[in-house]
Amino acid sequence: MKRAALWPDHLLPAPHVPPPWPGRHVPLDGTLVHVRDTPATAPGAEPALYLHGLGGSAQNWTDLAGLLAGRLDGQAIDLPGFGRSEPGPRYTIPAFADRVVRWIEHSDRGPVHLFGNSLGGAVAVRVAALRPELVRTLTLISPALPFLDFRRSLQGRMLPVLVIPRGERLAAWRLAQVAPEVMAQQVMESCVADLTRISEQRRQEAIDEIRVRYDAAHYAAAYVRTFRGLVGSFLRSYLPGEGALWRQAASVRVPTLVVGGRQDRLVDVRVAPQTARVIPDSRLLLLDGVGHVAQLEVPRVVARAVLALLGEAAPAATPGPDERKSQATALVTGTGESGGGHDVAV
Repeated sequence: MKRAALWPDHLLPAPHVPPPWPGRHVPLDGTLVHVRDTPATAPGAEPALYLHGLGGSAQNWTDLAGLLAGRLDGQAIDLPGFGRSEPGPRYTIPAFADRVVRWIEHSDRGPVHLFGNSLGGAVAVRVAALRPELVRTLTLISPALPFLDFRRSLQGRMLPVLVIPRGERLAAWRLAQVAPEVMAQQVMESCVADLTRISEQRRQEAIDEIRVRYDAAHYAAAYVRTFRGLVGSFLRSYLPGEGALWRQAASVRVPTLVVGGRQDRLVDVRVAPQTARVIPDSRLLLLDGVGHVAQLEVPRVVARAVLALLGEAAPAATPGPDERKSQATALVTGTGESGGGHDVAV
């Protein structure tokens, strides 16, 4: 493990808030996958694939994918049962990973630069461990790798639903009782440390996403079953077996960036450093004053760390001496994100 480097901020596109990237439905093995494409803005771009977290969607990557479009030709998919993708038969880490592998094979874009946030991070680790030929680099943002002290997560209050008979119905009933605007605010408060960093446009998009969930009869079941599958994978990771997520993380050999927010309220803040220690070729970026979705809250900082990773992974594409000098360290203060400065440290 080593400190993550940061690419020069002035080499990124000018700050702006793009609309969600265009989406389309693609048939895959009998169901429809919803994908958003972020076309490259420069020649020679390499393929990237973005995986969202529990309850999220491809739209969570709008800002980061746009900032990286000069280097990456991006696709963000909605996992089965989430966003605008159709439901799937199983909601486990292996099932989601199989789906991602099938998408990479179907799209014929591999190997890809693979990104995962939260649940998507756990899925991405499994894909990189089991199918390394499909992955160029790995970027994990608050990855939901196993931890057992659920007092360190707001999701701990969901645990009783997993043992209640027909817990999915209770979750659906609860969802129906809360206005989309209120639900969107609650979600953002749990995921974001500083809400002033979230633009009004992103807030409205979050409300629209909540309305999509309300219209999807399968959503509550998909959420509860996925959470159950995630908790199950946590428990199995502390038992013998090759399928344990921590063992799979240790087998990852691609260059990896791990990003964590010190104010993460959903994943134990100790998980990101542990992930970076376990994955051999890893870089760690811990962000003070940042929550669970750094790609939404401070996308420029994350983009700078990703571009530095890409520069290390492809030395021939590394910039000139002045640019290399600018990215020399990741121990910086006040990185210029809207909403105030924060520390970047390991």
